[in-house]
This record gives sequence, structure tokens and C-alpha cells, in this order.
Amino acid sequence: MSAASSYYVYVLASRHHGTLYIGVSNDIRARLELHRSGRGSKFVYKYEISRLVHLEEFATPQEAIAREKQLKFWKCDWKIKLIEAENPDWNDLSGLI
Repeated sequence: MSAASSYYVYVLASRHHGTLYIGVSNDIRARLELHRSGRGSKFVYKYEISRLVHLEEFATPQEAIAREKQLKFWKCDWKIKLIEAENPDWNDLSGLI
């Protein structure tokens, strides 16, 4: 991952093939901490979604927001294929950032 000028689209999951959450942030570590502490999103807190299963990096906020909106409109099967293309076991990738 690059410097602070990067923007990220991320996918969190409650478990393997579980409930998904898609978000965008310019500080992925801080955003994950907010989610995991229950302050990032009521939806994430309610459904216990904390596993980072997919991450994409962008140079501009406009690119990241456009990608986030695109992914949110995808069918569930498409999202699962996206995750499993690089993370077939749905491992938590937060240790890699």
C-alpha cells in the first residue's frame, strides 16, 4: 500500500460467504479500527462484519468513489468472484496493510 495520498475501496465480510460491506477511505487502517470498535457503521456493528477480504487502491477520491458505487450495484455472485479471485479462503487481509 502506498502513501496517504491513496484512496481505497474495501470489502469487509462477517465470515466466509457471509454478509458483505463495501466502503471507501483514504486511511484504511484508521477506518478498520473504527469499524472494529463499533464506531464505523451501524450496519457493520450489527452484523459483526470485521474481516477485510478485498482491497483496491486508487490515486484519486473520484476513482475510488466511482468504484465503490460500481461494486455496490454488483450482484452478490459477482462480488464473491471478485473476492475469491485473489483471496479464495476469505482470509483477513488487514495484516498486509
